Amino acid sequence: MSAVLLPRVEMVPVRVDDIDEVLAIESRVYPFPWTRGNFVDSISSGYSAWGCRIDGELVGYFVLMLALDDAHLLNLSVDEKRQRMGFGARLLQHAMLAARRAGATTLLLEVRPSNESALGLYRLFGFEQIGVRRGYYPAAAGREDALVLRRSLLGVSA
Repeated sequence: MSAVLLPRVEMVPVRVDDIDEVLAIESRVYPFPWTRGNFVDSISSGYSAWGCRIDGELVGYFVLMLALDDAHLLNLSVDEKRQRMGFGARLLQHAMLAARRAGATTLLLEVRPSNESALGLYRLFGFEQIGVRRGYYPAAAGREDALVLRRSLLGVSA
C-alpha cells in the first residue's frame, strides 16, 4: 500500500513581508487591483488579514475590517490557477469565524454584479443583498455598481 501525501493547507496571518505575494495574486485577478499602500495601510491599521497557503504557497487572502459589532469584508481573492477548488469557501469561512471571534454579529461586503462566481459563493454562504452602491468600482467603461451584501454571524461558532 502506498502512502498518499496530502498538501498542507494553512490559514496564516498576512504580514507586510507577504505583500509582494499578495500583490502578485491581486494583479492577476483584478483589472483594478488594490495597491501596495492599500494592503500596508490595512495591516498597519490592525485590520484582520489572513492568507491561505498550500505547502507554503499563497493561494488566496482576505482583509477584514472590524467596527463594534459589524465586520466588513474588504477584499477576498484566490489566485486564478486555484479558483474553483474550494479555497474561496475556506477563506470566507475563516473570515466569518475571525469576525465572530472578534465580537461581530454581522458581516458586510460589496461585490461587482459582473463577478458571478463571487456572487454565487456569497449566496451559497447565506449572504443577502441589502443595497446597491452606484458607480462604486472602476471599470473599463467608466464605473460599475456594487451590490451590498450582509449575513448574520449569530449562528457562526466562535
